[in-house]
Amino acid sequence: MPKSTITYWNALSPENKAQWQPVQGLEGMLEELTLSLDPATGEYTRLTRFFPGADTTAFGGKMHDYPEEVFIVSGRLYDHAFDVWLESGHYASRPPGEKHGPFQTDVGCVVLEISFPQRVNT
Repeated sequence: MPKSTITYWNALSPENKAQWQPVQGLEGMLEELTLSLDPATGEYTRLTRFFPGADTTAFGGKMHDYPEEVFIVSGRLYDHAFDVWLESGHYASRPPGEKHGPFQTDVGCVVLEISFPQRVNT
């Protein structure tokens, strides 16, 4: 089964606020919106919104055994693993096993993430 599809709509519009879901364990700091999902492979495209002042330091960095791509849509996000501020327009194609985070933001940030869980690094 291919990834789900949807007609044009504005995920960032205030009228679609109810579509966003809090990120479990990070309520009040982050929320996410799945834009597309392939239930057979687990491949997904989603937006993650970091609220101003969000800090995931207490949760440490992350690593996945699959590749993912990220694009900073708006705002800025500090990635401790790379010691860099990611600003609007920054892009990364992360290989399996690459550590990223923890993250902090002062002004908030929206990140587009495309993940490929079926492409596990073995």
